[in-house]
Amino acid sequence: MPMSDVMSAYATEKRFRPKRAPERASYDKALVHAVLDEALMAHVAYTDEAGVPHVIPMYFVRDGESLLLHGSAKMGLAKAARRGAPFCINVTLLDGLVLARSGFHHSVNYRSVTVHGVPEIVEGEEKTRALDLTVERLAKGRSAEVRAANVKEFKATVVLRLKLEQVAAKTRTGGVNDEPEDMELPVWAGVIPLHLAVGTPLADAACLPGLAAPHLTLTGPLSER
Repeated sequence: MPMSDVMSAYATEKRFRPKRAPERASYDKALVHAVLDEALMAHVAYTDEAGVPHVIPMYFVRDGESLLLHGSAKMGLAKAARRGAPFCINVTLLDGLVLARSGFHHSVNYRSVTVHGVPEIVEGEEKTRALDLTVERLAKGRSAEVRAANVKEFKATVVLRLKLEQVAAKTRTGGVNDEPEDMELPVWAGVIPLHLAVGTPLADAACLPGLAAPHLTLTGPLSER
């Protein structure tokens, strides 16, 4: 394999690669980054000290070759990270509903990324930078406009960094995969596209007069927003 291909793909271990429909899997960094930069929420899975599994929806930020998560320093997620528990993070974008002529072949078009690994706790100046990035992802330039976290808020917040190493993307694109014998059935078949859109901003009732709402761009890396 050419060196350029090696550098552009994740060397994901076999145990972390999709087993079901492996032809839909990809380890291409550009695809992984694109999905992570477009998605706003992830589902974070871990197991607590009692062996009970948990899955939590969380807002996240991609920072180069890692993901940043933040939340309460007292939450179970933080405790799991402190003891070095493995995490599994999944991000999924729903692109369309695939309606077939048979119930069996109904499906959805999607793009997803799954990341496995043990997160590290971010401290000091890097933690401050990470918290700024979580604000910047929502609206470019926002971190310079708002009040920064005070000492109490900073201490009450934990920031986790999970490196993008054991990574796999999986996608489903295209149309209906009906059986040949079903093609003449009098049933509509096709794809209904779906996408996330920015609505009209609704100002807080206590907003000072004359303040403009920020312009939002949902896709692309932080440097381009």
